Amino acid sequence: MYRLTTVLITLCTIFLTVLAAPLRLKGSATMSLEKRTTHTGEGTWFEAGTGACGYTDTDEDPIVAISADIYGSGGNCNQWIHITNTDNGQEAYGKTRDECESCGSTSLDMSPSLFEELSTLDTGEIPISWHFMNKDWSP
Repeated sequence: MYRLTTVLITLCTIFLTVLAAPLRLKGSATMSLEKRTTHTGEGTWFEAGTGACGYTDTDEDPIVAISADIYGSGGNCNQWIHITNTDNGQEAYGKTRDECESCGSTSLDMSPSLFEELSTLDTGEIPISWHFMNKDWSP
């Protein structure tokens, strides 16, 4: 009886260890979770053109310029951002394509078409909350 109990406990331990092991995805890649930080600041709009990321965009493209503090060396270029107008609850997604030298550290400058998804251009400035989406995410 003792031997049977020992074997069952060993088998259960092995089974639980296998369940707790990380999953391998596409060869040697492992799945990791990124911590999401929600920022709050002011949202404004600007006329698009060639941005700090090196791409030329139009006012109709849903693009975002992030503060120089966050832009750094451009590691967030082409990363999507989820933006919420905290006054009216409207939400939109914009792609990081530029650096905003005059923005506060957690404020965003948006193309006119993106800004209009959240408010009217006449408003000029809106309170927002926002966060980066995972780097491989796209709407």
